[in-house]
Amino acid sequence: MELEIFKEKLNQCLNIVEPLTKKNLNLPILSNVLIETEKNFLKISATNLETSIIWWILSNIKKEGKVLIPASFFRSLMGFIKEDKIFISSDENSLTLKNNDQINQIQGLNPDDFPIIPKMLEEEFVEIDGSTLNQGLLQVVNIPSFSQIRPEISGIYFSFKKDILKVVSTDSFRLAEKTIKLNQKNKKDISFIIPQSTARELISILSVKSDKLRFYFNPNQILFEWIDEETPYPQIHFSSRLIEGDYPSYQEIIPKKYTSQIIINKEDFLNQIKKAGLFSGKVSEIKISIISKENKIRIFSQSADIGKNESFLPVKIKEKGGELEEVSFNYKFLIDGLNNIKSSEVIFSLSEKEGPATLAPVGDESYVYVLMPIKSLQ
Repeated sequence: MELEIFKEKLNQCLNIVEPLTKKNLNLPILSNVLIETEKNFLKISATNLETSIIWWILSNIKKEGKVLIPASFFRSLMGFIKEDKIFISSDENSLTLKNNDQINQIQGLNPDDFPIIPKMLEEEFVEIDGSTLNQGLLQVVNIPSFSQIRPEISGIYFSFKKDILKVVSTDSFRLAEKTIKLNQKNKKDISFIIPQSTARELISILSVKSDKLRFYFNPNQILFEWIDEETPYPQIHFSSRLIEGDYPSYQEIIPKKYTSQIIINKEDFLNQIKKAGLFSGKVSEIKISIISKENKIRIFSQSADIGKNESFLPVKIKEKGGELEEVSFNYKFLIDGLNNIKSSEVIFSLSEKEGPATLAPVGDESYVYVLMPIKSLQ
């Protein structure tokens, strides 16, 4: 193998690919990346057997070849190279990097020992804007928690219907739904569940590659593909196994009617909840009540060991339901919901004392965050 490549392009790839190689400590071979030439491209592959990445970089290929080398060592070494272009060559199972007066040789392994990344039939696909998908995933990705009993709620649910994509997550105590408008209509309804770790890897790629991407799927696997419009090759293939099982009928959880709705400044609400959380003790409980007559909301928390906190904030009454008794929430869940909302004001809605509450951005109906009250422990 002999080639010339821009360091910036290679670094961009390694920064995304290398973390994937740290996720399976039981098989040392997976801590390596497969580097090979393919036509006018350098092709870099990594897998942890659950997810896989193949990244193509346009390069000046002088001689074809392939090599398997440690990913973390390769990425660390690249940090010491200052030149814009790098000359790469391979000899048997080693890789050599040359630039100016420096020569670095990395000892690798037999590339034939690297696991084969399964290919998917690329037929029907859905296309979506990468930056839009990234924003949606960021609003739901941190909610699921691992569950052996109900593995389906450990992941992120994707539901395609006509020209709409709904991205959903829950941990059974709270739920988030993001609706994304597509530029095309799907021929049939499709849904699947990806692991939370896959969603996080996808966010990492989208942070540097926010162009359009395509979804290809079968019952067991999903493939995300970034297209290079100037060449016949894709830029990136990112594939993952899917979580088996049926996602819960979450629509039944989202309230259709509310007893009270208010509009409140997000930053003020967030700051007061954080402050109340300091006084909530180990139970993380804060109490909220709406004082409709005074257009105020009361936030209260106390702990026998710390003290108590009481604060009031002005609100706009969107739907008046009379004086409401105190409703208790886990303050951390409220903070998570508010952090996922970008608008300056939020709609905070209560359905009933033991029913779910919702947070939603003002002027944006595409996102809703649902959380259950907790039984008061104080």
